[in-house]
Amino acid sequence: MRTELLRFNGAVERHPAIDAWMKEHAGGLGEIAQQWFEVMRKCGDEVRELLHDGCPVACLGDAPFGYVNVFTSHVNVGFFHGAALPDPARLLQGTGRFMRHVQLRPGTATNAAALRKLIEAAYADIKARVETAKSEKLLRGQRASERPD
Repeated sequence: MRTELLRFNGAVERHPAIDAWMKEHAGGLGEIAQQWFEVMRKCGDEVRELLHDGCPVACLGDAPFGYVNVFTSHVNVGFFHGAALPDPARLLQGTGRFMRHVQLRPGTATNAAALRKLIEAAYADIKARVETAKSEKLLRGQRASERPD
């Protein structure tokens, strides 16, 4: 089985476009988005970021694991492989093949511990996926070099 990963070009350690995005989304919703994006940023030294489809995205290298986005009355904290994440608190919403999100509203209680665990799980999940993809690539390369001419 071959592991295909979504990859984004242009991810950097700290992207100035994200800081500008946060300033444009000041206020209650923007504060919520910034709070949770900071949690993503602190997942590990390898976290990189970029602006994709108009919202901040956190990546492990070039492989995205999470994002935030502000809407009229709520914030989404989303996960690119959310369908595969353990969610005992049942925070995740969505029915897509891969992606899921948690919807946050000002003045509504948030299970912060459970959301933090989802972010940490998403980071661990993408790390495992990237390692698996690297291993598969190495195996394919070895098999190709073992073929007789």
